[in-house]
Amino acid sequence: MVSIVTAARDLGRLRDISRVLVRHGFGEVVQRLGARRREPAADASEEADLAAPTPEESAQGEAEARQSPRAVRVRRVLEDLGPSFVKLGQMASTRPDLVPEDVIAELRKLQDSVPPVPFDQVRAQLERSLGAAVSDVYEAFDERPLAAASIAQVHRARLRTAEAPAEVVVKVQRPGIATTIASDLDLLHTLAALLERAVPESRIYSPVGLVQQFDRAITAELDFATEAENGVRFGQAFAGFAGVHFPHVYREASSKQILTLEFLPGCKIDQAVAAGHDGKRLARVALDVIVKMIFEDGFFHADPHPGNVLVLGTRDAPVIGMIDLGMVGRLSPRMRDLTVDMMVGAVRKDYEGIADAMYQLGTPTRKIDMEAYRAEVALLAEKYLGKKLKDIELSAMIRDLVQGATKYGLEIPPDFLLVGKALMTVEGVGKVLDPELDVYEEAKPHFLEILRRRYSPERIGNELLRRLEKLTGVSYDIPQQLQEVLDDLRRGRLVVRTEDTAAAFDADRLGRRVLMGLLVGSLVLGGSWLTAARFEVSGALLLLLALVLIVAHALADAYRAFRRRR
Repeated sequence: MVSIVTAARDLGRLRDISRVLVRHGFGEVVQRLGARRREPAADASEEADLAAPTPEESAQGEAEARQSPRAVRVRRVLEDLGPSFVKLGQMASTRPDLVPEDVIAELRKLQDSVPPVPFDQVRAQLERSLGAAVSDVYEAFDERPLAAASIAQVHRARLRTAEAPAEVVVKVQRPGIATTIASDLDLLHTLAALLERAVPESRIYSPVGLVQQFDRAITAELDFATEAENGVRFGQAFAGFAGVHFPHVYREASSKQILTLEFLPGCKIDQAVAAGHDGKRLARVALDVIVKMIFEDGFFHADPHPGNVLVLGTRDAPVIGMIDLGMVGRLSPRMRDLTVDMMVGAVRKDYEGIADAMYQLGTPTRKIDMEAYRAEVALLAEKYLGKKLKDIELSAMIRDLVQGATKYGLEIPPDFLLVGKALMTVEGVGKVLDPELDVYEEAKPHFLEILRRRYSPERIGNELLRRLEKLTGVSYDIPQQLQEVLDDLRRGRLVVRTEDTAAAFDADRLGRRVLMGLLVGSLVLGGSWLTAARFEVSGALLLLLALVLIVAHALADAYRAFRRRR
């Protein structure tokens, strides 16, 4: 019974998706997906109505396709389809390697604000998740939300603690949102696979890979315990940094669906500037925070847009407060070093250094012509590195380098793409606060400090010790493995297998040539005998057939050799 209800619900959702696509001028996509043929119906008379749009919707879609750019129509489709699809669009806006620039610009406009959940439902969610009455946990709780988004909404409250009541904000997951997103994810996986099969040109955007990445990201975002852990880790990393503050997490009043955080009495960046804060100082503090996160810690806020940044402190000593820590990026020590190498190469205008760092960051999906790739990187980087440092758009340079790498078959890790998104956001806000902001100049001390640490005697000593430990392990394993080989040799059990990948091809080619030689030879002998016996027409036909076979064999052999070289 449950499966029937689920199938009926998914069928209705597919019908909604089809109609939204048609309404915004993507009727051809629906036709190519074959939605009408794939959707079951209660009877034949309902089949067309389940999937097919009305004539009015078709006419509206054709009109919008003529009047609105493709990127605008993509954004409107996602907005009409609801929270899960809006989140997917927001994530896709971080993939310049897959999504065209005009579409990315539109996807950045997506907002996931939705009507708030009634407080009765919020209260039920709180008491179910925390296992206690709201009044037992909170001394006061504001029923009016501070903000409402697709996954959660935020309320002000006063938390009961052992010392004294604490002013907090409570992030409450929308009831039923996990089930809704799980259902949408199933449909998205199905649609992505269907799209790649039915519309081959869509494979360049990797719909299946994009949905898989979105699945991992949204699943992590639904678990507020992960966001709590992120907040604790950020607080520890910036314990001695006076320019930033992360809200304290109250674990006793938090769960997978509820997150209780310290209330930060700050204001938005534009409000702070209007109140008299120095925009230049704020821009530099924000840049210092992000650069430290990315290039020193390798653990960074992946969505530092103005709505997630508050200004605390005084005008003389401003403090950046960072909230909404659900989306984070991680760089391994190796990725961090390669990213710094790329930045240092940009400062030194070392095009080969940039190309080599990008190559080591990525994963080759095919044979790469390194000379051509280095030339491409030089061409892309020249338009940025020929400018003054303060005029360089660091985020745009990273975006173009990622697109160039993708063009040559390098798959760049998603976390590095999040670096570009974070830098792009902070750089955009920084340039508004201070048009003279010199990103490279501000980041240079951090890069120098990272290089100093990389080549410090302590780190070199640790690397040598680590390699020595590996060498010790190898020296322990080798005698035992050598003894096993000698023992197999003594007992006659040692077998050496070799594989010649060209042998099968050569044997096949030899067999075809022998067969063709026998066949052509027989035709030539038969044709010659018939001609000598004055059966000129029959003899000529056999000889002509022998010639045709020889030419066909030569052409086929040349084609197979060409395919093999590719």
